[in-house]
Parts: sequence; C-alpha cells; structure tokens
Amino acid sequence: MHPHIKALYNSALKPSRLIIGLMSGTSLDGLDVALCKVTGAGLNTHIEVLNFTTVDYNDDYKTKIKQVFAKRECDLELVTLLHPWVGKLHGNMVNQCLAKWNINPASIDVIASHGQSIYHCPQSQHNHKSFTNGTLQIGDSDQIAVTTGITTIGDFRQKHIAAGGEGAPLAVYGDYLYFSSAVESRVLLNMGGIANLTFLPKNGDANGVFSSDIGPGNTIMDAYVQQHFKDMHYDDGAKIAKAGKVNTPLLNALCNNAFFKLPMPKTTGPEVFNLAYLNAAQQLTNTQHLSHEDVMATLNTFTATAIANALNECAEREQNCVVYASGGGIHNPLLMAQLTALCPRIKAFKNTDDLGINPDAKEAVLFAILANECLAGEQQHLSNTAQGIAGVTMGKVSFAD
Repeated sequence: MHPHIKALYNSALKPSRLIIGLMSGTSLDGLDVALCKVTGAGLNTHIEVLNFTTVDYNDDYKTKIKQVFAKRECDLELVTLLHPWVGKLHGNMVNQCLAKWNINPASIDVIASHGQSIYHCPQSQHNHKSFTNGTLQIGDSDQIAVTTGITTIGDFRQKHIAAGGEGAPLAVYGDYLYFSSAVESRVLLNMGGIANLTFLPKNGDANGVFSSDIGPGNTIMDAYVQQHFKDMHYDDGAKIAKAGKVNTPLLNALCNNAFFKLPMPKTTGPEVFNLAYLNAAQQLTNTQHLSHEDVMATLNTFTATAIANALNECAEREQNCVVYASGGGIHNPLLMAQLTALCPRIKAFKNTDDLGINPDAKEAVLFAILANECLAGEQQHLSNTAQGIAGVTMGKVSFAD
C-alpha cells in the first residue's frame, strides 16, 4: 500500500480528524481558513472550530481575478496561469495561519479547498442544447498540497455536475448532516455574493430537503460601491443605502428576470447579476440620473425582495420556520431589517452562532464536512434527485509529493 493511501486509511479510522476548510467566495474579500476538529461522520458528525480567520486579498489578487471572473470571454492564457498561482497563494496563506496558530502541519489530516469560482454556467443560463451544466473553480489543489505538505481534497463541484447536478449549492450536504433538527424546521440562509438557502424540515425526511440559489446577495451592491466610492469595498453598516430612497420602477425592472420565475432548486451567479444587469435596468427605466444613495437603497431592497420571496415560499411549506443566517449579508443591518419586515411568517431570524458555528466561518466549515465525508463517510446519506441533490461523494485527492 502506498504510504499516502495508508495515511488516508488511518485518518478515516480515527474517531476525529483535524481538517482545514478553505473558502474563497465571489466577493473576493479574502480566503476563509477554518481549522476544524471533526468527529464522526454522516448524521453523527460533530464540529469544533478550533481557529478561524479570513486572510485578506491584496489589490493584486483582486485585479488578476477580476480579469477572468464571470466573463464569457477572457484571456485563456491568464486562466491557465492563474490556476496554479491561486493554489500556491492559498497554500502559503494556510502556512501563515498554521504558524500564527502554532500548529504543526503534520497534525493536520487534510485540507479541504473550494477554490476560486470564476464562472458558473447551468444549462438554464447558457441555453446550448449540446451541453449540460458547467462550473469552473481555479486554485489547483496539487499546488496547495505541495506548498503545505498536507494532503488536500478539492474540486468538489465537478462530481455534482457529473451526477447531473448544477454544481451548486453544495451547502445542502453539510447543512443536512450538521444542522438538521428533529424539533425545529430550519432554513440555513447564506448571503455571500449570491444568496442561497437550505430548507430542513424538522421531520428529517431527505425527500423534503432542498437547497437553492435565490438571487443576488452582496454581489451587485459591492461592485457598485467599488466602482463609485474610492477605497471602499462594501457599504459598511448600510450607511449609503440608508441615505437613499428606493426607486420603484428600477426595483421592478431588477426583479423582472426569468431566474426568479424558475422553481427551486436553481443556481445562478455574478455572470447574471452584475453591474451590466443594473445598467440595463437603469436604461430601461430611464433612471441613470439617480444618486448613488438611491441606487444603493434600491439594490438593497432588490436583494431583500429576492431573498424574502424564497423564504416566504419555505414558510408556506412548513410553519414556524426559523432562519439561521450566515455570510457577509448578516452584517448589513438594513438588509436584515427588511428581511424581518418582508417575512412575517418566519418564526425568528437568528444566525449560525446560535447553532455553535461562526456565521463568517460557515462556508469553510461546510467544505471541511465534505472532505470528512470523502474520508470517513459511508455512501452519501442525502440523495434527492427530484430536488437536484445527488447522492455522491465529492472531492479529488491531491498528495503532497
């Protein structure tokens, strides 16, 4: 038996494993690094987050990624070069975190790397009859493994595509295994660049579980701030949006997209909801004259409306749902206030801190869970083809040498 295979085998047999989860989202703000102690597997999974941080990306990273991010046409040479470059950078960031935390790399069982999404392309979006769903993440896991000396599991989304899914959202697997409750119907709402949710009915029946993208989260708001406000990356405390007034014609135009008419589950991305989408809506409604504050107020309400419509649909399926939110959107007080007002049938709005997981760390933790399932899980417990949930084990293994 090859020593690396033997090491994986031994890790799988351990009662608990140390797994580093990595998540780099569409907001491009930084790499989330979560050091997790994972005990058990499947529905008996227990997570303890030992350390968590977000390593900020510098302007050079953001500039390079934005040249290929969510673009139908870009420099193929640059994509090819960025794939190993991002992987090595992420590996170096892990090394920095382990040194800061005084953790011996040899004690880590595996790294779970999501990579950096640069293009998401479900069939409902591309409309090419000869192709199915597609998605692309860069950040080669071989580079991470070699740079850190730690076996790395990555490229999770491709198995979901291979099994007929859209490659997203993958949160449903970790949400189901870790956050299901026998006494409470839950909606796990993540508001990153794109907003998505996982619906978990309290009976635990996998046939009732589903996960779906539901529209823009912070992606258009952040892009607008970065374009028009120097040295600002987002609307801190919603100060800009609070100073503006919602423009109803623009809001209606933004909400008029075929994506919102599709039944859940469905997926989307910044390829659809971006500044070009906003500009087209402004031209259609002759609202190019609006102040930046009014545009931000309208965008904030647009995001809230898209999310609220999906949450209200969940409330119709199951009474007394409790929403547990995570992602950057939880730090937007105007967005959270609007969600509360627009969703009177939701029993309560909380965040995943109430379930023992830092809401900023949740996505990185979920990929640690997927890596744990790849190592120590049995056949995937959650399978619901009617809801786009493939019963597959995800992740490709990269050894350090």
